[in-house]
Formats: sequence, structure tokens, C-alpha cells
Amino acid sequence: MVSPGHVARFTWRGATIVAERTGDGPRTFVLVHGIGMGRSVFSDLTQRLGHHGRVVAIDLPGYGEAPEPPRTLTVERNADVVSAYLREHDHPDVTIIGHSMGAQIAVEVGARHPSSVRRLVLAGPTVDPRARTASAQLGRLLRDIAIESPVVWSRGAREYLRAGPNVRTKMRAMLVHRPEEAFPRVHAPVLVLRGDDDRVAPLEWCQEVVRLLPDATLAEIPEHGHETMIRDAAPAAELIVRFAERT
Repeated sequence: MVSPGHVARFTWRGATIVAERTGDGPRTFVLVHGIGMGRSVFSDLTQRLGHHGRVVAIDLPGYGEAPEPPRTLTVERNADVVSAYLREHDHPDVTIIGHSMGAQIAVEVGARHPSSVRRLVLAGPTVDPRARTASAQLGRLLRDIAIESPVVWSRGAREYLRAGPNVRTKMRAMLVHRPEEAFPRVHAPVLVLRGDDDRVAPLEWCQEVVRLLPDATLAEIPEHGHETMIRDAAPAAELIVRFAERT
């Protein structure tokens, strides 16, 4: 069992994140959540990765316990805040693990601030250009979570409520971002992860993500959907640790 972590706020240019650090070691795993979520959904993954290094789980501005910024941040601005935190704290051998929208932020950190990160993991990356509308994304998500466990439903519902009344503007910021334009500028090694039942990040899109990235591999987790790292993080944690050890 990994002991409870140290929670601290970090503010950069008016935007505040909450970072919870657990574990220790020669490498660092930074967890970045998706739309409407928060760091608490990564409790299982945090415990598993905490045996292999330090883990920093982040609440992005306006999510979880982090206060709403004066204006909803773009994906690029979120990446700038995360990178500023990493520069300030000088964590060793950083792997940024972005889930869903968090994958877009991870990509922008890799493209805009390459010195901040050693490698990236993109889990269920968004946004597939063929579904770049709120209704399409919501439809895919509802089909995905229909088969998920009560754990995913309860954690997700709680975090969406905590995300507050600005979820629509946050969704808009996610949808206007074009990750496909950033992929070619990321030169760190990248692991693209998807559950093989993921309706939000279909296989064809993830294969395109790998094609656009200079140094990337794809791994699928059987019998898992978009929320694979929330419901049962064991397979994802094993793949992430193996990737970090060989790159």
C-alpha cells in the first residue's frame, strides 16, 4: 500500500492546479485527467505506479479541488501550467500520462515544452476529427460507459458535479484543439493506450495518432473501454511501467 500523498496548490499566471504527490524514486509519473474529471479517479493507478516511482496526480484549473480560473483555459494554456509546475518542482525522469482530454494536454506539453518531459502516455486520446462535436463525443461516451462498472459511474458523476457550471466551455476548449497538428512536433517516445472496447478513441483514430507521432507505439487492453485506468488500472499500469523502463 502506498501511503497518502502530499497535496499542494501551484498557481501560474492566474491559473491554479492541485497536485498530489505520492511515492518516491528515480522516475516520476504525472497523471492528467480528462474532461469533467479530477485526480481522484486515478486512485487505483496511483497506488500501482507508486511502487515504481513518485506519482503526481493533478487537478487541472477548474476541476476537482482546483479553483475556477477567471476564464476557461485552452488546451495549450493548461499544458503551459502543467509545464510551469514541472519546471518549478524539478521532478526526475518525467512520464506524463494523459487520459482522454488529458492526452491532448500531454501532447501539448511534449510539443511546446519538450524539456519538461521524458516520455508520454496517451490513454484513450481525444479528439477523433470524425467526431469533433459535443453531441458526437457525448454519444460515444454514453455508449462506452453503458458497459462500465458502478465504480466508474459513481466517480465520474461526482467529478462532473465538481467541475461546475463551466463544463460546456471546457468542452468547447477541448473540441477546438487540433492534436493532429501537435503530434508531429512531439519527439519524446510515446505509448498510445486504448481499451479494445473504447468507443471514444476508436482503433482507426489511435492508429492515425501513432502514424503522426515521430516515435510512438500502440497497445490495446482487452475487455476494457475508455475508462480503463479508472475501473481496473492493473493492465495499464503494467504497460506504463514497462514502457518507462525501456525508454
